[in-house]
Amino acid sequence: MWTIQNLLEKMNSFQSEKSEAVVGKSTNELFPVFLKLQNFHTLLVGAGNVGLEKLTALVGNSPHANISVVATQVSAEFSTLASKHQNVVVNKRPFQETDLDGVSLIVLASDNTKLHHYIYELAKERGILLNVADTPDLCDIYLGSIVKKGNLKIAISTNGKSPTLAKRVKEVLNDALPAEIDETLDNLNAFRNSIKGDFSDKVRRLNQVTAGLVDKPRTLTISLTSFWLMIATTIVLILVIISLILWKF
Repeated sequence: MWTIQNLLEKMNSFQSEKSEAVVGKSTNELFPVFLKLQNFHTLLVGAGNVGLEKLTALVGNSPHANISVVATQVSAEFSTLASKHQNVVVNKRPFQETDLDGVSLIVLASDNTKLHHYIYELAKERGILLNVADTPDLCDIYLGSIVKKGNLKIAISTNGKSPTLAKRVKEVLNDALPAEIDETLDNLNAFRNSIKGDFSDKVRRLNQVTAGLVDKPRTLTISLTSFWLMIATTIVLILVIISLILWKF
């Protein structure tokens, strides 16, 4: 027969096993960083559907990025997008090793796996950062899903495990963040510039002003042990009341 003590011991054992599993689980060790693509040269290899997706991400976040494109076939949609950005140069020809001269970032988006591995080796020799579509093992960087609301930009990473989940998280954040968030950023920036004092004073004042953005209603929280003790106490009280009623009658 189960007793309150048995239940408490079982639940505590379950919690310990769960905690050990969490401790041993791998984590995302990627370092998030935002790049000024207009300050260096990017090479994009491939101009089909995947190449279009990569170019859309690049110029969508950095409209003035310096991008050279190399591809034997260029889709009409790709050409249309590239033509809207004067710093995007499309070369309709096979890849050449000299295409890597002066390049700081390479994005591979063709359907030629052998070519990708070849360029990967060249990039390693030259110390050039590399992103390869649908091949996490060859990537130095991932192009994650991005949430943009004016000057606010949030990058989402699943450590290369599920771009689909990253996309869904992006949709949730896009719906959750109000369009007026950019106006809030402008107001906070103006307020920060108006604050007098040293850095610590500014941080303290800004923390005070923005505290309301993250304040949550206080909720009652109790430990598992306390919960079961409450249940046990309630049961005892009920039994006492029943006994008194039976004794009276």
